[in-house]
Amino acid sequence: MSSAHRNRWMLTVGLAMLVLTVSTARSQSSTTNPYRATFGWEQLPAGRVMGTVSGVFPDPDGRHLWILDRCGANQCAGTDLDPILKFDLEGNLVDSFGAGLFGFPHGFFLDHEGFVWVTDGGSHGDARATLGESMGIGHQVLKLNQQGDVVMRLGEAGIWGDDASHLNGPSGVVVAPNGDIWVSDGHRGGNNRIVKFASNGAFLLDVGGGVGSESKEAARFSDPHDIKMDSQGRVFVADRGNSRIQVFDQEGNLLDIWTHYGKPSGLFIDRNDILYAGDGLSGMVRTGPPDDWRSNLGWEKGIRIGDLKTEQAWVTHFIPQHDEDVGAGIEFLGVDFDGNIYAGEVSRRRLVRYVPFRPPEVGGR
Repeated sequence: MSSAHRNRWMLTVGLAMLVLTVSTARSQSSTTNPYRATFGWEQLPAGRVMGTVSGVFPDPDGRHLWILDRCGANQCAGTDLDPILKFDLEGNLVDSFGAGLFGFPHGFFLDHEGFVWVTDGGSHGDARATLGESMGIGHQVLKLNQQGDVVMRLGEAGIWGDDASHLNGPSGVVVAPNGDIWVSDGHRGGNNRIVKFASNGAFLLDVGGGVGSESKEAARFSDPHDIKMDSQGRVFVADRGNSRIQVFDQEGNLLDIWTHYGKPSGLFIDRNDILYAGDGLSGMVRTGPPDDWRSNLGWEKGIRIGDLKTEQAWVTHFIPQHDEDVGAGIEFLGVDFDGNIYAGEVSRRRLVRYVPFRPPEVGGR
């Protein structure tokens, strides 16, 4: 190769590497917001209002959306309202059930067979669990069919503990394709562990654990608030008190710790392995038991989005809290098959639907 050809080749390679480097940097640092917020999508019966939305999931049929609502308020114990609501995609309520089953419904999942999973997430000693405990409910994960029949229970109703058969404020649940069940256990002041059960409910393993065991160490937790799984079988835990996501394999081995998703409360992973993390608490000064909650000052509330098919799943889009700060913002969220995000604002107790914004094509079409 002549000197001139060699120089041109090296220049070409150098430019290609520069383009690749810039492209990679942009993919890691881009925080555009291609969504607009809309309100009033859900159509409820006269007299019924939306309370704290603590779960959203699309039905496998692609034509319906399931929402977990805390009975028009932030509590279901003592009411006769249904917390599990089924809507069509136009926002019409088509079915509901679950009245009397939960005190503080918290975690939500729809498995590939269409079964509905709900956790009762008030931990012992939390005022949000007290009424339910007095009524003999709480500290369980329930599996229901789409007619509202309970077909499995994990944990003992109204009884808290941290052994193989008891839970304490379970906050999230996810089911693997083979039927294995993962639970984040528990909510503030709860067990600070994740638990894996077989499809028949048999205990398999746990990671972390125990009341008062809040820790920032790797594979330990402080308020593990949600749990989800991607197509590779990796298990993602919203370790909210530590302002991070911890990633595990199916044997409970730690794979990664990510701190670039703010202070995640709720997670959702769509069919394309896109991760959505709801952060409704960053920037707020939080103190008190079980620990100082590590306020995550300097970060904004909102929704962070990343692609799990890329290394480290850098945040590519950020949806900031869309209006004035009134306390806890978005914690729980879900995404339909068209890419619309449905998110529950905790303090406002309302559902926000974020619609992807698609700019007009060149030429005005």
